[in-house]
Amino acid sequence: MTLILEESPVLEEIVVKGYEKVLKVTDKKSGLKAIICIHNTSLGPALGGTRIYPYATFDAALNDAMRLAKGMTYKSALAQTGLGGGKSVIIASPAKKTKELLYAFGQAVNLLEGQYICAEDVGCTPEDLKIIREATPYVVGLVHDKSSGNPAPYTAWGTYRGILSVLQKVYGSSSVFDRTVAIQGLGSVGSRLAELLFWEGAKLVLSDIDQEKTANLAKMYGAKAVSPQEILKVECDVLAPCALGGILSADTIPALRCKAVAGCANNQLLSDSDGDALLKRGILYAPDFIINAGGLINVTEELAETGYSPTIARAKTHKLYDELMKIYQMADNNKISTHAAALSLADYRIKYGLGKRNSRVQISHAR
Repeated sequence: MTLILEESPVLEEIVVKGYEKVLKVTDKKSGLKAIICIHNTSLGPALGGTRIYPYATFDAALNDAMRLAKGMTYKSALAQTGLGGGKSVIIASPAKKTKELLYAFGQAVNLLEGQYICAEDVGCTPEDLKIIREATPYVVGLVHDKSSGNPAPYTAWGTYRGILSVLQKVYGSSSVFDRTVAIQGLGSVGSRLAELLFWEGAKLVLSDIDQEKTANLAKMYGAKAVSPQEILKVECDVLAPCALGGILSADTIPALRCKAVAGCANNQLLSDSDGDALLKRGILYAPDFIINAGGLINVTEELAETGYSPTIARAKTHKLYDELMKIYQMADNNKISTHAAALSLADYRIKYGLGKRNSRVQISHAR
């Protein structure tokens, strides 16, 4: 199916089993090439970030959008946001994005009339969302007096709470003091996480593709800086993947020298079986779609009938520790991986409509 409006982007539907709607989006005037992927809306309209990345091929972009959208379904279900899972990707270099391209993407989102709500993601900033907002109200995470702004601080806080949970499970104490945490990726979340851990007395090992940033933060926090090739092999208490996904695989898991993995990156496992591989190695895994839900929880509060509340968003993010502890216990009781336990609980909530949104979404900045 193709939707065409005069001077609007073209939306072509791609039929993918297990997904409600996958759309290829093009706009000749602006040069826009994008994908909007809606995985599941059983619990509410789909919400997920917009990633701007120069994918080598369309198939690579499609695979990423599908993986991320599915992850958002599970993340929303476990965070009980009353939302479904979706994701969008714009195939472009963040350095070459234009106002015309972002506006055209906003037009495409608007054509879906609220089925999909977008937010920031890798390569897409709150300032970019402001341009997208000119074409559609279905945007969250804006720098706006009725919006929540950059969700990175909440994602970082939720990840920090997740690290406390794995330490509690592994060592019987949630203190990070004198524990070694290796952080892969020092973007807006990873760098904030490093700061939180530093002030609580953790020993840090840092790595990022930006060597200058790595060196500067290592100096600031008295950390050890290592190359991107070394970080996954560092001996540590906790490995915190905070870059792109798919880094835990049959190739990398045998070389890990950590007691636990707890980071904010999406889709850290290359495949579901990698969760079992971590279990066999005795490495505790904090499922990424739980530990990194702080940003989602924060922007979801913009959709509350009473409007956005940072204190409510903080309180809900704080409780991710408790949700993770339940997953660890569930995994132990059933002798399965924590990843499998999290998927099972999410599937149960989706199947039986637990946490389903019963009221219309309220876009605070559109009132």
